[in-house]
Amino acid sequence: MAQTETPTADDERSTLLLVDDDDAFRRVLARALERRGYSVSVAASVESAIGKAEAQPPEFAVVDLKMPGQSGLVLIEKLIELDPNTRVVMLTGYASIATAIEAIKLGAVHYLAKPCDADEIVAALHRDSEGDPTMPVSGSPLSVDRLEWEHIQRVLAENHGNVSATARALRMHRRTLQRKLGKRPTRE
Repeated sequence: MAQTETPTADDERSTLLLVDDDDAFRRVLARALERRGYSVSVAASVESAIGKAEAQPPEFAVVDLKMPGQSGLVLIEKLIELDPNTRVVMLTGYASIATAIEAIKLGAVHYLAKPCDADEIVAALHRDSEGDPTMPVSGSPLSVDRLEWEHIQRVLAENHGNVSATARALRMHRRTLQRKLGKRPTRE
């Protein structure tokens, strides 16, 4: 992937807030982004990230979706509230259409499924918010398993992450829903 324009040593380094609960991933990605010219601060939870962002709103943010406590969607909303010019990229190992749409509605400029590398993240941070009409359209429908996953994620988002309310809305036992949520989505 071609290098995207990043801050140079002559410029003041752009601030970037990296929020992910995976210590190893956060440490490696922070180093990679620092090598690409960013001044990186890190947090392992939404609560910690909000404190850092209130002290100094970042120019850029890379936010994991699923963390202990509140989801990254809550953080996107708070970051944009603090500074509407903050460019946020949502990362997740639990990609779904529903959460991608919510992230973009809340102000993220892009949504990436893990695993992804630092170059992809930098490109996403600097990508224009306009769509790409040349993007290829898949000719095959989603699998039944994937459709189920997408539906559960949409209902979960509608219930603000409340598993009990989601289980009631889906007319599903809470434990069954928790088991389904613990699985990774099927890849398409």
